[in-house]
Amino acid sequence: MTIAEKILARKSGQAKVGPGDLVTVEVDTVVLIDNSFTASRWREILKVRDPDRIVVVFDHRVPASTQDSAAAHRTGRRFVQKFGIKRFHDVGYDQGISHQLVADHGYALPGTVLVCSDSHTCSAGVFNCIARGVGEPDVIYSAIKGETWFRVGETVRYELAGRLSPAVTTKDAFLQIAGTHGDHATQNIEFGGPGIAGLSIAARKTLTTMGAELSAEFATFEADDAMLDWIRARRTEKSAQPLEAVVPDKDAKYAAVRKVDLAALEPLVAFPDTVIENSKPVAAAAGTRIDQAFIGSCANGTLDDLELAARILKGRRVAPGTRLLITPGSQAVFREAARRGIVTTLAEAGAVVTPSTCGACGGGHLGILGPGETCITASTRNFKGRMGDPSARIYMASSATVAASAIMGAIADPREFIN
Repeated sequence: MTIAEKILARKSGQAKVGPGDLVTVEVDTVVLIDNSFTASRWREILKVRDPDRIVVVFDHRVPASTQDSAAAHRTGRRFVQKFGIKRFHDVGYDQGISHQLVADHGYALPGTVLVCSDSHTCSAGVFNCIARGVGEPDVIYSAIKGETWFRVGETVRYELAGRLSPAVTTKDAFLQIAGTHGDHATQNIEFGGPGIAGLSIAARKTLTTMGAELSAEFATFEADDAMLDWIRARRTEKSAQPLEAVVPDKDAKYAAVRKVDLAALEPLVAFPDTVIENSKPVAAAAGTRIDQAFIGSCANGTLDDLELAARILKGRRVAPGTRLLITPGSQAVFREAARRGIVTTLAEAGAVVTPSTCGACGGGHLGILGPGETCITASTRNFKGRMGDPSARIYMASSATVAASAIMGAIADPREFIN
């Protein structure tokens, strides 16, 4: 069995599962976000199975951008108080995007099942678990009953090899996969191979997070010492069971096994309206005038991304007429970036560093695009109307490409600024 199949089998109490099977599985972690508590979605819950399995995060409209979002936060706080939820991330010190907080705090463990109503929940698969965005009713059901169901899909495995060059990131690896292989609807994605050893946890997390844009069911990584050490450093449970990595069987059956040579990648750009079969080398878009550049989101608001942007921007300025917005994935990321002087470098270059929130990525606030504007973004989506006005054009690229473009006021190749 593949990694996803093994976890689904164990969590459903079966010896073996395969593509096409329907399984009811135990849910280890349920993440509720502020959107869950909006008046149009929320239904009063009378009981939960285990408050210690629930995480509540305010992230999409933080700080509250409307009266409705403020009311949703109020409802969420009452829910937390009612059931004594300990893992609560309100506006303030522990604020952040839910998927980044899952990484910051080690909420996702190998071999477990995690659900949330946000589509990019697959981000947590970087920790050798299965995680998925599900419908709001399914999230509530999981909180109440401690279980949910999935149909087992086929798995596509990506073997990563080589090392990335300085101006290339795993966002470029994703864009190559999306551009070459298209969507992976009803399929799982499994990442492995010797190339993962040269990737930070943040770099790996970009790949699993962007699995949502391939319409994948689950996106998982093989475990290694770096990942296990990351979790051990963040676990707080004194009686926690030893971590047990899930490895695919040697005879696991895959829909396809594909190789990605990280060393051969170049900076890529997804042109407006979709990432599927729409990626081209940065040269194809170079010179396209931009109004806004954005670095952030659950995929690219990591410390790695902010540090890379600062390396490119150091001693330079954002072009006149161009807005560069940078949103750390969590306040913990922001604090560390501030401690290292990264925030100062970004601000001196003319970037606006915002609070940790989904913000501009989903067109909620803190950077909405106006009519006819052009943006290059290192976030999760570029479909029409995603970040504001439907007439705006959204290009997607790595944080390196976005930072380089902000300097030029037009889409630019980051290799011109970093060796």
